[in-house]
Amino acid sequence: MNSIKHNLKESSPALFEALRSGRDALIRMGDLPSMVFHPWRLNSNQRLKNYQNLYSGKRCFVIGNGPSLKNTNLSLIKDEYTFGMNRIYLAFEEWGFQTSFLVSVNDLVIEQCHSDFNDLKMPKFISWRSKDMLFPDSQPDLNTHFLYTTYTGPKFNNLITHRFWEGATVTYVCLQLAFCMGFSEVYLIGVDHSFDTKGKANQTIVSNGDDPNHFSPEYFGKGFRWQLPDLDTSVVSYKLAYQNYLAAGRQVFDATIGGKLDVFPKADYEGLFL
Repeated sequence: MNSIKHNLKESSPALFEALRSGRDALIRMGDLPSMVFHPWRLNSNQRLKNYQNLYSGKRCFVIGNGPSLKNTNLSLIKDEYTFGMNRIYLAFEEWGFQTSFLVSVNDLVIEQCHSDFNDLKMPKFISWRSKDMLFPDSQPDLNTHFLYTTYTGPKFNNLITHRFWEGATVTYVCLQLAFCMGFSEVYLIGVDHSFDTKGKANQTIVSNGDDPNHFSPEYFGKGFRWQLPDLDTSVVSYKLAYQNYLAAGRQVFDATIGGKLDVFPKADYEGLFL
């Protein structure tokens, strides 16, 4: 079977992608009724629509969670539009400010950190499939916006109420969100694209000590369950983002200090504030 798939992909890539898209659509069909008709989703969509192109022509910063943040002067972006991801809130007290937005789509992160997310008061953008982890006994608060995100069906989304492909990294979801919101320049910081912990991509492991892969040793600290990164798929998604930004006359720059990602043009972080 694998050889048949490989031969089809090599001989007719267009047909291969069409068949794969059809399969992916079938996989997602089970999500559609609640995603379309659930009152929480309908309410969230009405609020999401307010963000479409709201920040046209402005710039923003997408803040990864890599160790390079420890060498980055975050005070410079205190008054900028910022996207934070997952457990970025662990740094808020030290910074003296919080990000403009918080984005999380990973099931394991949301399952283990849902009470922390619920305590945050900034606009939050969370995967729809995690709604029951966040609000098992109560209605969602107005700061929580549900995104329809999926693992399958590669795409770049430019309409905020439509489907977001996760692209193996929440950073890609942020890039799509920033595009939907109208930002014309996006700067990545803390996106190191490098992990000390090695293993099979997407494998779930349990941390046995301090976290060496993020800005804080507590990020995925001892006992935390998390999935090893899929850096190859992340590169595919980043390239898709880059192409779509360029086609729209917009741009993504990588201002990460010492980062290993080579998809986006580099920018001197501190030079952005001269």
